[in-house]
Amino acid sequence: MTAIRWRQALGLGLLSWLIPFVFAFPVFPLKQANPPLFDTVMSLAVVVTAAWLGRSYFRKGAPRMGEALAIGFLWLAVNLILDYPMFAYGPMKMSAAHYYSEIGAGYLLYPAFLAGAAAVAR
Repeated sequence: MTAIRWRQALGLGLLSWLIPFVFAFPVFPLKQANPPLFDTVMSLAVVVTAAWLGRSYFRKGAPRMGEALAIGFLWLAVNLILDYPMFAYGPMKMSAAHYYSEIGAGYLLYPAFLAGAAAVAR
C-alpha cells in the first residue's frame, strides 16, 4: 500500500476549500435569483476541483481505494473546519443543522468522487 503524503494532501485540502470559495464570489448573485442553479453550479465547482486536485495528488499512479477515501475525508474535514468560523459566527451566520444540510453535506463529493475515480482506475 502506498503511504499517504499527508503534507501534500493537506495542502491540496486547503486548495479544495479555497478554489470553490473564490469561485462562489462571481456566481453568488445566483443564490438569490435561482438557488437550485447556484447549488448545481457550486456542486460542479467542487467536483471539478476534486478532479483537478485528485489528478495532482495521484499523478504518480492509480489511486488505491483506501488512500482515495482517506484523502477525500481529509478534504471534507478541511472544508468543514475552514467553513465553521464563517458560517457559525461570520457574515453568513446559520445554525449547524442549516449549514450541514445546505453546504456541509456537499463536501461529501470529495470522498465520493475520489473513491469513484479509484474504482474506475482499477
